[in-house]
Amino acid sequence: MWRHGQTEWNVQQRFQGRTDIPLDETGVAQAHRAAGLLAALNPTALVASTLVRARDTAQTLADLTGLPVEYDPELVERDGGEWEGLTAKQIRERFPAERARWEPPGGENSAQVAKRVGAALERHAAALDPEGVLVVASHGAALRLGIAHLLGLPEDVWDCLGGLSNCSWSVLTELRDGGWRLAEHNAGTLPEPVLSDDRA
Repeated sequence: MWRHGQTEWNVQQRFQGRTDIPLDETGVAQAHRAAGLLAALNPTALVASTLVRARDTAQTLADLTGLPVEYDPELVERDGGEWEGLTAKQIRERFPAERARWEPPGGENSAQVAKRVGAALERHAAALDPEGVLVVASHGAALRLGIAHLLGLPEDVWDCLGGLSNCSWSVLTELRDGGWRLAEHNAGTLPEPVLSDDRA
């Protein structure tokens, strides 16, 4: 689960949502660096949100691996409604009650995003070969909430799952019973085996 690289609106702390903002120069460099690491996982499938910042991030990995990119509109970012284009400060000042609930007027609430993105992730994972490795290039809120859905976390603990930095990723592995385990979160390096006395 790979978040797109940095955009100008990220730097300005503007709510992007579904507004189609491209990567900035730093974001392009981040995507190339991350793609070099993720290519070492030998992915077998690559899917991306249809928004340009995720498409261009995914393309850097496609260029290295030769994999085609499948585009899925169900993986786009949360619809931010009236918040899109506003800074964090403007949202706090203009929409204090909605911000406290994190429900953008005219947009999607967290449960809607989790269900939409989670269903898309399940669909793409089900299409993999048993030993396949899927890379999903998408967005911070979309991926965090989609991961919460896959893990079966109750909504009242979703905020315990931290956000993803630009061009960082999370790694999920499928359990024998068909559930999911979060192996790495907000990572910027390749996962390494966990050696401990905890249950494996």
